[in-house]
Amino acid sequence: QVELVESGGGLVQAGGSLRLSCAASGLTFSGYAMGWFRQGPGKEREFVAAIRRIGGRTDYADSVKGRFTISRDNAKNTVYLQMNSLKPEDTAVYYCAVDRRVGWSLSGKVYDYDYWGQGTQVTVSS
Repeated sequence: QVELVESGGGLVQAGGSLRLSCAASGLTFSGYAMGWFRQGPGKEREFVAAIRRIGGRTDYADSVKGRFTISRDNAKNTVYLQMNSLKPEDTAVYYCAVDRRVGWSLSGKVYDYDYWGQGTQVTVSS
């Protein structure tokens, strides 16, 4: 049974930083690309960042490029999201997810991801 557990969310002032973690179990973690998504109040879930299963290639939404960094530690079955220069519009529930596809490309599409964590709340005050 695949389980993803996010942590690290919280309340931060604009301009601050947070580091999210997502611990995975029940799968061969190094065999899958991983993604971070977020869902703000009254909004649809949107892509934030993705990372290839090995090799370190990453992709980001335009709204977070230069501010957020996705990384992973396959030995710890964990993916991270370092968020700097946070803005009030970054306020959302953040989810990690497993890319179910085979191959090396990265996806920002919700439907390409199978397993999801419960989410962690990030609130950025102005």
